[in-house]
Amino acid sequence: MPYTSPKPTTDRRLAIAVRGVVQGVGFRPFVYNAARTRGLAGWVRNEADTVRIEVQGDGGAIEGFLEALRDDAPPQAAVEAIEIQDVGCLDEEPGAFEIHASRGHAAPRPTIPADLATCAACLEEIHAPGMRRHEYPFTNCTNCGPRWSIIESLPYDRSRTSMAGFAMCPACAEEYGDTADRRFHAQPIACPRCCPELRLLDAAGGELARREEALAGSVKAVLDGRIVALKGLGGFQLIVDATNAEAVARLRRRKHRPDKPLAVMLPSLDAVRWCCEVSDAEAGALTSHQRPILLLRRIAGDKTVAEAVAPGNPYLGVMLPYTPLHHLLMDRVGRPVVCTSGNLSEEPMATTTAEAVERLGPIADVILTHNRPIVRPVDDSVAQVGPDGVQLLRRARGYAPRPIELGVDGPTVLAVGGHLKNAVALRLGSQVVLGAHVGDLDSLESVEVHRRAVRDLVAFFDVVPERVACDLHPDYASTRHAESLAAEWGVPLVRVQHHHAHVASAMAEHRLIGPVLGLAWDGTGYGTDGTVWGGEALCCRGAAFSRVAHLRTFALPGGDRAVREPRRSALGALWETMPEYAAGIVADWYTATELQFAADPNHGDAYSIPLAGDAPAVADWGPLVAEVIADVRAGVPVGWISARFHNALAALAVAIARHAGCSQVVLTGGCFQNALLTRRVRAALLASDFNVYTHREVPPGDGGIALGQALVAGIETRG
Repeated sequence: MPYTSPKPTTDRRLAIAVRGVVQGVGFRPFVYNAARTRGLAGWVRNEADTVRIEVQGDGGAIEGFLEALRDDAPPQAAVEAIEIQDVGCLDEEPGAFEIHASRGHAAPRPTIPADLATCAACLEEIHAPGMRRHEYPFTNCTNCGPRWSIIESLPYDRSRTSMAGFAMCPACAEEYGDTADRRFHAQPIACPRCCPELRLLDAAGGELARREEALAGSVKAVLDGRIVALKGLGGFQLIVDATNAEAVARLRRRKHRPDKPLAVMLPSLDAVRWCCEVSDAEAGALTSHQRPILLLRRIAGDKTVAEAVAPGNPYLGVMLPYTPLHHLLMDRVGRPVVCTSGNLSEEPMATTTAEAVERLGPIADVILTHNRPIVRPVDDSVAQVGPDGVQLLRRARGYAPRPIELGVDGPTVLAVGGHLKNAVALRLGSQVVLGAHVGDLDSLESVEVHRRAVRDLVAFFDVVPERVACDLHPDYASTRHAESLAAEWGVPLVRVQHHHAHVASAMAEHRLIGPVLGLAWDGTGYGTDGTVWGGEALCCRGAAFSRVAHLRTFALPGGDRAVREPRRSALGALWETMPEYAAGIVADWYTATELQFAADPNHGDAYSIPLAGDAPAVADWGPLVAEVIADVRAGVPVGWISARFHNALAALAVAIARHAGCSQVVLTGGCFQNALLTRRVRAALLASDFNVYTHREVPPGDGGIALGQALVAGIETRG
């Protein structure tokens, strides 16, 4: 971070500005105590874009104070810059250090952390009989609890959150004002006497119980095999006993989700280890303050979780409790539960009790709700541990809205993302705030959530974008909205090709300028020539790109539907090469399991994918298809077929990189959510002396393309 320490004197006063994620993490109390313990006078306050400090006293004490700012900030803070200026000492300065009222005159900047999982101290309090917050489901402190899901505007104060309607009782007010208490200036502070409370409703919205009885009723419902709609941190979730196959099947029928895996919540890390393989890195991710849903390999033969939760899938999406309410529920249920987004398939998550009654009433048997409003929907994040560490597959709770630092200043750019796995982004100077996961824009309700997310981001940071970025596809709902916004604001509209946006998102995450070879192995994307692109290799530098190589084209049965149903792409490729064979095999191919799960890790052979031509080169998958069919006819084990397929793609990646002659290679696009493919391609490229970059903080799939759009449009604006 930029930091220059002035030389100490015996009597000094400094004006200090601290920027980064420094609001909502206990930073002002930390500053207060750091100054008071060193006998320094002055003040600290939040402003819309910073924490501002003035401090006066002995030069040596001030040096120690500056070291504390730099090295000892609260664990959830992210200090990015400390600006220091010597100012004249004030003779009338009192001997005390104070916290001043916040000011909001500056334009807000990314200073707020994501929602934080319950800390150990609060968890201990919840479980300790006789404590004031014993079994209270909304316990929090400066180190944990809701942030992004409840804040309405900056600076971060209780009056600007959805807690504003709850007046603190005397005991909470005393904690809030006690410098020695961990709830000193904890804005969401709550207790049973003065703050949110639970209610249990029937599916039609009629009240069944309140407070402890509401929790007890929901626990009984789960144990009885019924479905509970629970108001979580950033939206409603659907809960059902994960050991009860019939209950899981009923949830699938009502939710209209016939076969996609469902996430599971388990009460503890030890419980996870009973049913899944857990590495040290995976254990760290599961117990982190982000608490994502983590993809873990199931222990072979384990029957703890019903097969219906993830049919035919050797992986489970697992998470641990991350709010006091989840902890209390899991303590009482004592077994794994399905914990999935509170929506009908293809619809947005419900966030209000009225929405839950209307939209989840037909799904849930009972509704466990509360009266703390959710300001914005925040779904659960999804991640996996790859060769470079934790890789996000869905960026939401625990991560949004923490900014991505680009390392170079630029204009204000709104990027509206794509059509699937939508997320929107806002570039503010050298940082990009990537909003929480919105989802697929296939329904009017989802489109409205997308538009609200755009309005919310722009209003929250109080800006009028200088440029709007969107996908090149003319028929995306996000593109049409971007067109109307650009016209409304009178600013340029930058249309960014889909695969280029994928590569640019990886470049932004790793602060790469180029030239970079991007292997954007994704579904379909509207090309600059008006055709459908897919499986692209692009050479990118700045905002420009050239098409280095791509897969041989073929017809896509169902058009854009092939993006969601890979079997259609497989059928199209088969029809292209062997139409007489396609009709006979199609029925079998429509129920094949994922190749990734079947691959033999010890098999080293590869199919052929010749690369020919120059501008651009074409990767011919025809020989691969023929070889796969020959192996199927010969009865070759599916594990070998899968391994040969993945090995062929790894060899193709090396061939393309050599053809491009570029030392920096990024792996991006939805195909690189396949952990096996990522590992094999990465290993092959590294063995051939290429520098390889994979996504970590931003999804490789379409959830990350808004970041790439923002980068490209920002470079375009800068010229």
